[in-house]
Amino acid sequence: MQRQTIRRLVIPATLSIIGIILTQIYWVSNAFNLKEKQLDQSIHIALQTVAEQIAAYNKSTLPIADVVNQVASDYFIVNVNDVIDVNILESYLKREFSKRNLQLDFEYGIYDCTTDKMMYGSYIRHSNNKKEEAVTRRELPKYDKFIYYFGVSFPHKNRYLLYDMRLWAFSSFLILALVLFFAYALYVILAQRRLAEIQKDFVDNMTHEFQTPISTINIASDVLMNPDIVKQPERLFRYAQIIKKETQRLQKQVESVLQANRAERIGLTLQKETLNLNELAAETVSYFQLQLKEKGIEALIKLSLSEVPAIINADSSHLTNLIINLLDNAVKYSGKNPEISLEVLSENERVILRVADNGPGIPEQYRKKIFQKFYRIPTGNLHNVKGFGLGLHYVGNIVKAHGWQIRLSCPPSGGSIFEIVIPKQSQ
Repeated sequence: MQRQTIRRLVIPATLSIIGIILTQIYWVSNAFNLKEKQLDQSIHIALQTVAEQIAAYNKSTLPIADVVNQVASDYFIVNVNDVIDVNILESYLKREFSKRNLQLDFEYGIYDCTTDKMMYGSYIRHSNNKKEEAVTRRELPKYDKFIYYFGVSFPHKNRYLLYDMRLWAFSSFLILALVLFFAYALYVILAQRRLAEIQKDFVDNMTHEFQTPISTINIASDVLMNPDIVKQPERLFRYAQIIKKETQRLQKQVESVLQANRAERIGLTLQKETLNLNELAAETVSYFQLQLKEKGIEALIKLSLSEVPAIINADSSHLTNLIINLLDNAVKYSGKNPEISLEVLSENERVILRVADNGPGIPEQYRKKIFQKFYRIPTGNLHNVKGFGLGLHYVGNIVKAHGWQIRLSCPPSGGSIFEIVIPKQSQ
């Protein structure tokens, strides 16, 4: 699937999901506000009726205005303009709330003008279940505008409203599930696209890697098919060597792919031993320089070892291959005059293996991807650097299997620096 097609699919779908979420938030918020407004109106009417009943019981007259005042979201003040009997008040409150189906807990208090304090009345549960949570009594605040009044608080008002909106909550949950499903589907689509790109790059690289040795073998075979070649034993031997060399090259390339697949499928098997990284690094560099010489490649490799033995616990075979892969990668990307340095630094509790080159460096956006299988930094239609993108993937697997740490940095002056941080082995 083309990048442009993915973008045309993802952007409208993302905007649609965002629109649905914002719309749902808007409607849920409006529904909550409407429910709260309706509940407040029911409470207001119930308290107004209670005030009228108390006035009738006391044979007094209620104020013309401001009988019921909502001073907080969950706290109401009722001005009755006369003394209040606690038992009568509680009876009236229970009856009116029950009549209007106000099924929520409340607590009330009565203002005492002699002490200038709110005298706590009682906490009334809607349910008689004794296993419910313990009651935390609230200190009801005074209201300075009235003399004879009582206050009613609803400590679980928001919980009541949310429970009453459980259908809305269910619909919101379904939308959230759809959003998560969309996010997962998007992740799968992007992962498939990324995999398709990697596969395409791998096929392109494999084609270019195999094309040269196959062409060379084909040419050599044509020469060997000439009957007169038998009369030229030296030439016959030279072309046989060419076929042998190119066949080994193809075999090595195929084996590297199979080895990477095998390691990813069943994991790496480590045979750890105590070794001195100074000695292993020196032997590996010497061996690698011989390989470069056989290939006719000139590269300056500067070796710097720590003054003290760098004793570590590692698989010597895999660690040797790790160093060779880092050196080979440095030579490939350092142009015509490679200048490579390999350092072994011994610190207090760790050893650092550092490989640096004088290449162009690695752009920031590719640094986290270079350890992925078959990944190679895009170079357009140029294939001047051979390989399948398996070297650094192998390095990353070795580091991970040992439990080490790998770091990559690219100085502004150019080049790349790979550092492997290895814990020291106690001697």
